[in-house]
Amino acid sequence: MAVQPGGSGAGELRALFAWPRVLDRVKAVLRNGIITFLVLTFTLWLMPGVRSTDVFDTIGLVVLVAAVGAVLRPLLLFGVTALGGWGAMLLGVVAQVIVMAVALELDPSKRLSGWPTVGVAALLAVVGAAILDWMVDSGTDDTFIREARRLMRGIRRRQARQAGGRLLTFRRPAAGTEPGLLMVQLDGVSEPVLRWAVRAGNLPTVGRWLRSGTHTMRGWHTGIPSTTPASQAGILHGSARKIPGFRWYEKSTGKLMVSNRPRDAAQIQPRLSDGRGLLRDGGVSIGNAFSGDAVINLLTVSHAALPGRSARGWAAFMASPFGFTRALVLGVGEVITELYQARLQRRRNLLPRVSRSGAFLALRPAAMLLRDVNVSLIAEQMARGAPAVYCDLVDYDEVAHHAGPARPESMRQLENLDRMLGVLERLGAEAARAYRIVVLSDHGQSQGATFLQRYGETLDQAVERFSAPDPAQAPSVPAEQEATREPEFPVTPAAPLLVVSSGNLALVYLTRFEHRLDKNEIDEVYPQLVSGLAGHPGVGLVVVREDGEPVAYGPAGRHRLTDGEIVGVDPLEQYGPHTRADLLRHQQAEHVGDLVLISSVDPVTSEVAAFEELVGSHGGLGGWQTEAMLVHPAEWQVTQADLIGPDAVHRQLVDWLAQLGLRTQTPRSDEITAGEPPVLEPVRRERDGAAARLSRTRDG
Repeated sequence: MAVQPGGSGAGELRALFAWPRVLDRVKAVLRNGIITFLVLTFTLWLMPGVRSTDVFDTIGLVVLVAAVGAVLRPLLLFGVTALGGWGAMLLGVVAQVIVMAVALELDPSKRLSGWPTVGVAALLAVVGAAILDWMVDSGTDDTFIREARRLMRGIRRRQARQAGGRLLTFRRPAAGTEPGLLMVQLDGVSEPVLRWAVRAGNLPTVGRWLRSGTHTMRGWHTGIPSTTPASQAGILHGSARKIPGFRWYEKSTGKLMVSNRPRDAAQIQPRLSDGRGLLRDGGVSIGNAFSGDAVINLLTVSHAALPGRSARGWAAFMASPFGFTRALVLGVGEVITELYQARLQRRRNLLPRVSRSGAFLALRPAAMLLRDVNVSLIAEQMARGAPAVYCDLVDYDEVAHHAGPARPESMRQLENLDRMLGVLERLGAEAARAYRIVVLSDHGQSQGATFLQRYGETLDQAVERFSAPDPAQAPSVPAEQEATREPEFPVTPAAPLLVVSSGNLALVYLTRFEHRLDKNEIDEVYPQLVSGLAGHPGVGLVVVREDGEPVAYGPAGRHRLTDGEIVGVDPLEQYGPHTRADLLRHQQAEHVGDLVLISSVDPVTSEVAAFEELVGSHGGLGGWQTEAMLVHPAEWQVTQADLIGPDAVHRQLVDWLAQLGLRTQTPRSDEITAGEPPVLEPVRRERDGAAARLSRTRDG
């Protein structure tokens, strides 16, 4: 939405010198000046050999820092924008240090001499300023919001000039009126966890939406695999069945696919895309696994590139003293916090738990950094007027994997995500469209001690044990005599076994065979494999084809999935009412394993035994991992009878885009629930009455 030119010169001056704006600028100058003074005083006191000077010398240095910043920061921002990608990140790291170092070098009192000394002092000052800024903010996001608003106003004024508006204007652009849709995915947040956090009063933004009635919350069932790539393949493309797990093996190519590996995601993307993705009509994908056929892709794994020169949100975040530099400093604090929280778990002997060292120490601050970058990128797209934006925020999921889905440190990350939703809500006044916000998750998480912790062996070791030759079948004659005999028939080498785990879901492949095997074929090669795994206390389900039909085996029974025939104790009983349908859909997925394993689930605690070393896991069935959530404006009608599976969520979001006028073409036939018209008429809304208000549940 272009900003219209207008207003006289006197009107522009009134806008420039309006009392609220002048007061805001004065407060910002005073704040920055005081922080710089305190930081410089402390830094100079720390530096050895620096002669003492009076307060006025330091005040003069503060003014010099401001002057140097006023000159250099626009140049550095231009450089960061021109470089883009990694170059922007590297220059963003040193930009603030450069400003401070130049000011210290130009200091008339010459208290520091030599670039090494000046560089160290500048680095200390920048770090100190970031910490002090965070303390002054008292945990709020006011400074971050001010920077984002400045970015958004600059973008909108530039767009107005390009549309023929004034070359220079001090008026703030008016808020847009055309509709837009902002879809924020809170990775790994289950509906029960979100509902509990709202009722506890820990999520002020989402809680306010639900209690005031502007939004409503409902759950949706993910099915299997309950992983981000499979869910996003469904939500963004309506193609969840293209992905059988987080990892899988493709017999046709002999390749192990890992869906969050950029080169693999780039190969998967064309399989999902048919040009009808959720974001096809000018939408933007930020931080997702796949694109949704978006026009603009930022930090999307399948596109494997950092934002380029055109992404001013990326450049502004990197160059800002309240952006990348601050995030790096606070990231160190996240590492220290993580070490303390992990030690506290050990001292309290809190179970279940897993090791929280190694790569996770880097993942936690990286997730925080990515969250702030993503919000800056969303702010930029809101200013540009993108009709639809879909963004994935991963903070909670990363921490919950290692701490547990309902542990205090995980809930703290959920609270941070709620704050980010509040930030986006406050930025709406600067946006080029009137954005409505939908919050959803891709799956939940289930807790439990791992398979290795419980049984002293990994799943790979268990599979190897059950596939070993039976000692009872060993030859009775001495080996040296056996070696001299001619074999009575050709010996066929056993097929190598590959176990690929995704949480408490595992796919087992006999890699020598190019086709998918049934039980009889597997029994010929490994007679003890299926029965041994089905009887293992850590394995609840073994799904294998038998006479062309999928059958689920458990420790004391079997369940034929196509017709529901049960022999003995039903192995599906502990996994919920959707289990049979979930397993049948999963059996139709491409590249599914010869065997599909689901870990056992505790009937009392609903804890699962992940095949990976994660205390919070998802991928299979059991617990909360398949219970995702959807929070949406309360007046929007839910057109899908049951939100079961990511493809159903895709159809629902497409319907809402169509209702907002953001979907330019009629959805294809398979995007419509049977018996439902593609467009909802006002008569239907009136007829449905209370049902049209959206939800069977509303927290309040």
